Amino acid sequence: MNAHRTRSAWQRVDAGKLLVIAVAVLLVAVSVTRVAAVGLQQPDVAVLFGVLIALGELFRMVMPGNREVAPVATAGAVGYALLVGVGPENAPPGALLGVHPAVHSPLQVVAVTAVGMLVGSLPHAAVGRMPRPDAMARRLLIVAVVALCFRPLPALDLDWQLLLAAMCLTVVISCFTDVVVAAWIRAETVRARFGIALRDEIRAKMALCAATNATAMLIAVATTVLGPVALAVFTAPILVTQFAFRRYSGVRATYLQTVRALSRVTEVGGYVETGHSRRVSRLAVGMGRELGMCEEELLELEYAALMHDIGQLSLGDPIPGGATVLASPTEQRRIAELGAEVIKQTGVLDRVAHIVKLSSHPYRTAASPDESAAAHTSRRGKGETAGADDGVERPAPPPLASRIIKVANAYDDLVGDSSDRDRGAAVLERLRLDSASEYDPAVVEALSRVVERRTRV
Repeated sequence: MNAHRTRSAWQRVDAGKLLVIAVAVLLVAVSVTRVAAVGLQQPDVAVLFGVLIALGELFRMVMPGNREVAPVATAGAVGYALLVGVGPENAPPGALLGVHPAVHSPLQVVAVTAVGMLVGSLPHAAVGRMPRPDAMARRLLIVAVVALCFRPLPALDLDWQLLLAAMCLTVVISCFTDVVVAAWIRAETVRARFGIALRDEIRAKMALCAATNATAMLIAVATTVLGPVALAVFTAPILVTQFAFRRYSGVRATYLQTVRALSRVTEVGGYVETGHSRRVSRLAVGMGRELGMCEEELLELEYAALMHDIGQLSLGDPIPGGATVLASPTEQRRIAELGAEVIKQTGVLDRVAHIVKLSSHPYRTAASPDESAAAHTSRRGKGETAGADDGVERPAPPPLASRIIKVANAYDDLVGDSSDRDRGAAVLERLRLDSASEYDPAVVEALSRVVERRTRV
C-alpha cells in the first residue's frame, strides 16, 4: 500500500521538476565525490561561505505565487562562485592586487553550496516545514551555471575591468536561466502557457534577482579587497531587501485570507451552498489560465470570484439554493451592483468591484425591436442587404474576468459539488446553447477543458 502511494505521488510530479531535481542530484554527487578525492581548497574560506549559505537557507521565504526563495543563501553562493581572491593578508608575492587568489573549482562551489543548503534546511525539516526539492534544485543549478562560466576566468590573469564585465555578463545569464527554468516548471505545474508563465516570472522575480546578484558581486569584490570581514558587512543590503519582500508577501497573504473569510459570510448565512464561492474561484482561475491571463489578473479574478455573491446579503429572502443563475436578470444585476458597492468600501479593490458589478451582464446585449427596425430601414435606404449584423451599435462586452465569473457561477449553481459527469456535461451543453447572447462561447469552451481535466485526475 505504501509503495503504491509513493509511486502515485512521484507520478504526479511534473517532468520538468523531475528533470531539474535529477540534474541537481547528479551534479551534487559528482561535485562531492570530486572534492572528497582532491581535498577542499582554501577550507577556511569555504567554511565561511558555507555558513553564510546555511544561514540564508534558514531564513528563506515564500513569495506571492508560492515561490520559494532564499536571497541571502543565493547571494552567498553566487558570491563564492564569483570570488577572485581573499583579502590582502598573507598574500604570496605577485598575487593579483596583492590578495590571495581564490583557487577553488566550480565543482567545489557546487559542493559547498549543496552542503550549506542542506544544513540550513535541517531546522525547517525538524519542525515539519519540508523544503521544496525543485526550488532548492533550481537555486543550486543557477549557482552551478555561474561557477562553470566564471571560475576559469581568474586563472587567465585578466584586468579588473574585464573581470567585472565578465561578472556582470555571468549574473545576467544566471538571471535569465533562473527565470526560464522557473517559468518552465510553473507552466507545467499550473497548466499555463509558457509565454504567460515566463512573463509572470519576469515580473515576480527580476527585481529580487537583480538585488541578489548585485549583492553577490559586491560580496565577491569586497571579500577580494577587504577579506572575510566583508561577508558580514555587505550581506546587510540583501537582508533589508528580503525583509521588504517578506512584508509585501505578508500583506498579499493577509488580503487573500481576508477575502476568503468574507466570502464565507454568505455561506454561513445560508444564502449560498457551502463551498460555492471556493468552487467558483477555482473554476474561474483555471479558466483564466486557459484564456491566457497573467498572474496579476488571475489574482483579481480570484478575489472577484470569491466575493461575487456578497450582494446576496441585502436580500430579504434568500434565493433557493443561492442559485443566482435562476433569478431574473434584474435581480442578478441588483445583487452584483450591491456586492460591488460593498467591495468598494475596502478602498483598495476598486477593480475587483468593477469586475463583480459587470459579472451579471450578458455577453451580448440584444437590440430592441425598434432599434432592429431602424437599422433595417437604414440598410434598405442605402441599397444594402440585411445580414447577420443588423448595424446596431451595442455596448462593449463585459471584461473577460466578469465573463469568466458569470460562466463559472452558472455552472456551479447548476452542478454544485456533484461529481456526476453526465450532469456536468448536460450543464455545459446548456451553457453552450445560451452562448449566443448570455455567455461568451470562448469562456464556455475554456470551462469545458477545465472540467474535463479535473475529471481525469
